Amino acid sequence: MTTQHDDGYKKSFLIDMDGVINRGRTLITGAREFVERLIGGGYPFLFITNNSYHTPPELKHRLMEMGIEVEEGNFYTSAMATATFLEYQKPRCSAYVIGGKGLLTELQKHNITITKDNPDYVIIGETDEYDYLRIMEATFLIMEGARFIATNPDITGPTARGPVPACGALVAPIEKVTGRTPYFLGKPNPAMMYWARKHIGVHSANCFMVGDRMDTDIVGGLEAGMTCCLVLTGVTTREMVDQFPYMPDYIFNNVGEIDPDAILSRRDRVRRKQ
Repeated sequence: MTTQHDDGYKKSFLIDMDGVINRGRTLITGAREFVERLIGGGYPFLFITNNSYHTPPELKHRLMEMGIEVEEGNFYTSAMATATFLEYQKPRCSAYVIGGKGLLTELQKHNITITKDNPDYVIIGETDEYDYLRIMEATFLIMEGARFIATNPDITGPTARGPVPACGALVAPIEKVTGRTPYFLGKPNPAMMYWARKHIGVHSANCFMVGDRMDTDIVGGLEAGMTCCLVLTGVTTREMVDQFPYMPDYIFNNVGEIDPDAILSRRDRVRRKQ
């Protein structure tokens, strides 16, 4: 067994959560076994999620309750990508934020001041405190010159009762009034993929993106130069794949079918054909 390619870089995995590892609070078939293979083989991996509401400790606890034990460092969220982007663009900036604990925690970690007093940015993420007064304030601040940021473009998020509005839907009224389109930091933005890989120190050529959505996971991985694995346990069905102008490298019925030892990166598949 080897976890490395010919150039010495280890295979590594970025793994979406909802629709890949779990559906709500239920594990998807093969998920536990796949994670155990990653841990047993020493493969670097991250669970990468567009949801900015939860913190890594909360996500760790959520998976532990479902029977998968990993470290806090095995999670990377769109909130983390947003905070990293702001620190890179404008260190010690300020922001007016409509978002949950996960987003607020990451911004504070990166020394970003949360304020409604002439902020540099307005940032929108998943939240359970989305009221008209806050929408008005965000609108005013953007029209007064604040830059518009959102954690991810997802229109809906999954719940036990069905889909609910996610970040992409929450920005819609502000976008329509201001005429400004936010800059989305989550998947499919390759920047999130870059910072996630940097978080665990791995190279794109040997990194696999595992997801259930062609329009975020797969296109984001493709644009970031990674090998893409679509699983059919979430949003995208096999029949839907041909509707897209791009293709995943692999299609699996579920994540349990992925053998980290045997799977080849796009680059190594090309090398074997030469």
